Amino acid sequence: MTQPPIMTAACHCTGCQKITGSAYSLTAMVPTPGLDVTRETVRGGLKGDMLDHRFCPDCLTWMFTRISGMDDVVNVRPTLFDDTTWFSPFIETMFVEKRPWATTPAHHRFDGVPSPSDHPALMAAYAAT
Repeated sequence: MTQPPIMTAACHCTGCQKITGSAYSLTAMVPTPGLDVTRETVRGGLKGDMLDHRFCPDCLTWMFTRISGMDDVVNVRPTLFDDTTWFSPFIETMFVEKRPWATTPAHHRFDGVPSPSDHPALMAAYAAT
């Protein structure tokens, strides 16, 4: 990662629950030019037209996701970094599918995903934290 994240999130969708084997996935949204992929990855996870989940071909760890229509951002799994002390989810998405016992310190919650019109204000608020 060569650029800082523009926002961080916890996604509570059942797809992320299945891929992680946990209550949610964690994401650092990085501008596409800010992720330098230096090795071949493989597609995996829940496949479909909208989501391109990329995994390490050796250990099959979920590394990042590209979302169709959001070509300017890549969702990187922040738990892969040696130093994760900087990470905290700023928003929660798919809150309607949240496990009742799962909590995070996120500042904003969305039943689904934030609309594109919400992104500028959210990114500005994230940058101010």
